[in-house]
Amino acid sequence: MTTSVQDKAASDAWQKPVQTALLVLADGTVIEGFGLGATGESVGEVCFNTAMTGYEEILTDPSYSGQIVTFTFPHIGNVGVNEEDIETVNMAAATGIRGVIVHAHITDPANHRSTRHFDLWLKSRGLVGMCGIDTRALTALIREKGMPNAVIAYNPEGKFDVEALKAKAKDWPGIDGMDLVPGVTAAQRYDWGETTWTLGEGYGHLKDPKYKVVAIDYGVKRNILRLLADVGCQVTVVPATTSAEDIMALKPNGVFLSNGPGDPAETGKYAVPVIRALLDNKVPTFGICLGHQMLALAVGGKTQKMHQGHHGANHPVMDFTTDKVEIVSMNHGFAVDPKSLPANAVETHRSLFDGSNCGIALTDRPAFSVQHHPEASPGPRDSHYLFQRFVEMMDGKNPEAPRAKP
Repeated sequence: MTTSVQDKAASDAWQKPVQTALLVLADGTVIEGFGLGATGESVGEVCFNTAMTGYEEILTDPSYSGQIVTFTFPHIGNVGVNEEDIETVNMAAATGIRGVIVHAHITDPANHRSTRHFDLWLKSRGLVGMCGIDTRALTALIREKGMPNAVIAYNPEGKFDVEALKAKAKDWPGIDGMDLVPGVTAAQRYDWGETTWTLGEGYGHLKDPKYKVVAIDYGVKRNILRLLADVGCQVTVVPATTSAEDIMALKPNGVFLSNGPGDPAETGKYAVPVIRALLDNKVPTFGICLGHQMLALAVGGKTQKMHQGHHGANHPVMDFTTDKVEIVSMNHGFAVDPKSLPANAVETHRSLFDGSNCGIALTDRPAFSVQHHPEASPGPRDSHYLFQRFVEMMDGKNPEAPRAKP
């Protein structure tokens, strides 16, 4: 039996799956795929993350606010999700992330801790996702051209106004110049005493606090607060706009400057005066990620937008205070310009990928900070010692001076 050309064309059209998702870049590039999670469209900055585990922690990290995360590891979602691995404290911050891109279709969860399918979890959080694209090619594009602004869109019928999506992506101003902290910070002050997780027991609780720490919340992760509790800190978390007077009224032994999203120079407009006042009062201070950038700005340093950013759990960093190389988690699109640092801010850590600054310590104040994420979650635990270093500082011991750098 012969088949007409028309019949064959109709058969081929019927067999071809409908492309239900688009990623439309600001330069007009259109990438087709298949939709996941919530239907609709969202605009943001596309970055890539090289971590092989911890996708739930990554997608609930407030530092990713304003970004569409591309996972380079092909199998994302295959262990499902659970309620224990969420990293955001402010649940409204879960909507800060703009979308997720994965290579392979999501399989059914296969993990004893799973309580929900990843796709259903994305839908419940209003996160637009897509799969079925060459994430390696997209990663190569980002490495070559930088992190693009884009619109991610999912329509189950595969119908899109492509020109409108191109215009939306092109018109979005981008993260450079945006203060995104107001969307992720705490609305009011609260206390934290939960400690880290152990198999078979879950999370513990601080029983014998030794230090009072005020954490300024620019988008803090839960595991940071847990590790502070692990070393004996009773933590009071305060909103990002809390005044220095209100912080000092709590009589803290130390202050923690948290991670967070957006352009540090914009957040610094209200955060820097507060930090300067705390430094003038010689309150022991420890910063992570955006908190690191805030400390640098407070002493007169400058920050700059990075070409592709650092996002992953396999970044080598040199600690000049110990002469050791650590493998760490990172998530940032801005970095401190080491040439802008004053003489009293000594570089303590440096990325071995690109030589960017990853840590400072002040010589005339009890303060230090790191660009990477020592709390991991996900990632290696090489830098957990920094929380103990903070405790030692509150005990009156200053961090060890960096050795000669190459």
